[in-house]
Order: sequence, then C-alpha cells, then structure tokens
Amino acid sequence: MARRPRVGNPELESLDLGYLALFVGMRVNALVLEEVHAAGFPGLREGHGYVVQHLLGGPRSISELADLLEVTQQAASKTVAELRKLGIVEAAPSEDARIRRVRLSERGRAAVDTTRAARATFEARFRRAQGVRAVEETRRVLSAVLESLGGAEAVRRRRVREPR
Repeated sequence: MARRPRVGNPELESLDLGYLALFVGMRVNALVLEEVHAAGFPGLREGHGYVVQHLLGGPRSISELADLLEVTQQAASKTVAELRKLGIVEAAPSEDARIRRVRLSERGRAAVDTTRAARATFEARFRRAQGVRAVEETRRVLSAVLESLGGAEAVRRRRVREPR
C-alpha cells in the first residue's frame, strides 16, 4: 500500500489570497479583542460586533436585528441579552410598548471607541513595518478583489454575516 507523502508546513506566501486574508483578519481580530478585554471590556467576543454594527446608527428592535443578521429572533435576543449583561446595550425608549428596542449604552459606545483605537494602532503598526505605500496598495488590491467577488455591497450596507 502506497503511503501519501507527508505534507510539511506551508510557506505563507504559497497560501491562496483568500486564506491569507482570512488568517490576517482572524489574527488582528484576536489581538484587538485582547486589547479590548484588557481595557475593561471582558466578555466581549467577535460575534457581538455583528449586533453592535447595526446599533451604531441608532436603536433597533429585536426583529430588525434578527432580519439584518439573518438569524432567528431567539438568536438575536440571546446575543442582545449577553450584551445587556455586559452593559453594552440598554433598552431604548419606544413609542410602541409592544416593540422592545435596544441601543448602545455609554459603555457600549466606549467599547466601540476602544475597538476603533486598537484597530488604528494596528494600522499604524502595519504602516511603520510594511510602509504606507504597501499598506495602501494591499488595501486597494483586497478592495478590488472583494468587489470582483460580489462581496463589497454587503460590507457597505453592514450586511456581513457572522461566519457559521
């Protein structure tokens, strides 16, 4: 019986662009979360960001969030309950008492600011290490690739779904 040759460790530059971009994004997200946790927001996880992005523009009902996230109302309610426990969201006033709306709390806005600051720090680090031109060219190429694959509009409309 012939044995399959053992595959060694891949060279990073031999990975296809999709995986390489995915791995960079995963690593940056993990490092940003570490900084956010250290800054006083323990318990936040990457999946919470998908709800938070939809609350940046103002209050939403659980039904609206479920529709935007393309999940069940129960799933949206569960995530909102987690965020409420962490102090990131709070009940929002509503003219219709039957509709429960939530919004970002002051703590939630502070968490967003902390996350954005951490990402800006990493961006500055990349610019120092790789050079401004290389970072801008990489951004241009990845944007063009995303556009060519039909994924840019989902990003523009904040309709990126959490990976399953």
